[in-house]
Amino acid sequence: MSERPTGQPVQRLRITFAKRGALKFIGHLDLAKTWERILRRAQLALAYTQGFNARPRLQLASPLPLGLTSECELLDIWLERPEPLEGLAERLMAVSPPDLPVLKVEEVPLRAPALQTLVESAVFRIAPRPDSAAEAVAGMAERVAALMAQPQLLRTRREKAYDLKPLIRSLEIGADGALYADLYSTPSGTGRPDELLEALGYHVLDFDIQRVALRLSQTPLSSPPSEDEPIAD
Repeated sequence: MSERPTGQPVQRLRITFAKRGALKFIGHLDLAKTWERILRRAQLALAYTQGFNARPRLQLASPLPLGLTSECELLDIWLERPEPLEGLAERLMAVSPPDLPVLKVEEVPLRAPALQTLVESAVFRIAPRPDSAAEAVAGMAERVAALMAQPQLLRTRREKAYDLKPLIRSLEIGADGALYADLYSTPSGTGRPDELLEALGYHVLDFDIQRVALRLSQTPLSSPPSEDEPIAD
């Protein structure tokens, strides 16, 4: 291409990707570093933050708890040189680990709100593992009904008490027999599927948990991150 780097971002891309297999044990910051390497190998002209500690401008939407897989992770990147979208997903996958497939690449406005500030909720598919004992995962419909009938679900995380109930947007059993939990992600609290399972009286190790959707708001729900902290956990 004839365009030359300008020193300023001229294009913002949103990458939808999956996180599968052994990569479910990679944390948020390590995932961001992995993406930095992928983008460099693909020879994309990444834009950098300003200041002494300049870093590539990229933002992951929402940290995924360790041990969970996902089919809906989102990454925004800023480029100093525009790239055509055609063939870009395949170009990225050619230099990506096999458990990190790129599902979609789209362009978003340069000055759109920070990705992290738009995450409203996340949908998790929670299914019994094939090797789980039947009695360990029995009675799901009854347990869900009893839990949703409670006015409060007081829990403790990091030695702080909180109410899980208002963080549950919806909870239902799908046609495939799995539990689908839509959990809010707000500045004041985030619903976690492991906490939900414990509130239902289950052991988290008896279930496979996969994030299947991230719901984004049209307007920011929290303050934007500092430019010098584009991938903060």
